[in-house]
Amino acid sequence: MVPLDKMAEQFGFEPPRKKGLNTVEACEGIVAGEVRAFVGLGGNFVRAIPDREVMEQAWRGLDLTVQIATKLNRSHLVVGKTAFLLPCLGRIERDEQATGPQTVSTEDSTGVMHGSIGRRPPASPHLLSEPAIVAGIAKATLPPNPRLDWDAWVGDYALVRDAIATSYPSIFHDFNRRIAQPEGFPRPNAARERTWTTKTGKANFILPQSLCASFDMSGDPDVLRLITLRSNDQFNTTIYGYRDRFRGVIGTRMVVLMNKADMARLGLREDQQVTMETVADDDRVRRMSGFAVRPYNIPPGCIGAYYPECNALIPLAQHAQVSKVPAAKSVPVKVTATLAATATAGMAAE
Repeated sequence: MVPLDKMAEQFGFEPPRKKGLNTVEACEGIVAGEVRAFVGLGGNFVRAIPDREVMEQAWRGLDLTVQIATKLNRSHLVVGKTAFLLPCLGRIERDEQATGPQTVSTEDSTGVMHGSIGRRPPASPHLLSEPAIVAGIAKATLPPNPRLDWDAWVGDYALVRDAIATSYPSIFHDFNRRIAQPEGFPRPNAARERTWTTKTGKANFILPQSLCASFDMSGDPDVLRLITLRSNDQFNTTIYGYRDRFRGVIGTRMVVLMNKADMARLGLREDQQVTMETVADDDRVRRMSGFAVRPYNIPPGCIGAYYPECNALIPLAQHAQVSKVPAAKSVPVKVTATLAATATAGMAAE
């Protein structure tokens, strides 16, 4: 929870109390024309979200899109009516500010916070750091506030971490001292600490009855449950290579992993080209081709394919009931042989 009362006292302003938008709600607002601008700090939002075809079309209707980024990606090519791409320093580049070289804080995939100091010269002498860009926008937009010295924060990132420690003392106390430790420090994690704030004092697992009624797939045995996956050489939407040692997929990501029993039942063979189409009752066609079938030890009725390649198949309306996390692990689809590939195979057999 965000400590709004503490932040109001700390910085002398009234924080917004209205609930913000999660990913699904933001996308719904963009499609409906209610969200008119987007500012992104890194990331590749357009590539990461569900319903890619719908969202890219709606995205171009935004009045303003701003991307603060270190490397080009798809989100920089799909833009609003007015668009700004603001390149910034990367983490490996030296960040020299008024008080000297700066340390930035990072969190690794295990929830451990580390300090990071860039060693390489910047790609351009004109590059600003991400904190400098954000603080510059704030300074140009907001009225002066004696408790918010944007220039001081840009000049010394340690002051930003001190402010974070004041706002969130239970997590970030002694922030600057602890990230200077060689091993960093872990954020509180119930699973690591075996501490559960539940009535039973134990971890509780809850099985939802369904995701959304519109995507009930129990009545048709030919409807399969698509589970989107990441490879070992991937971080979020960034693909570093084409060698998934987890699953033995080499040289491509355009594959569908299927149980052999499902392959036999549907009349499909290994490496056959197939088309996947989402099963939904919203009168929208979501179809992707160009995938090769690969037999895999996956439960019958389930198939696997890579994220974000398959995001166009994930309906925006299919999400967890409370958190609204997109249901990228449970997409009802039908798999059929691609007609062109089938015709070619038939001629070869003759």
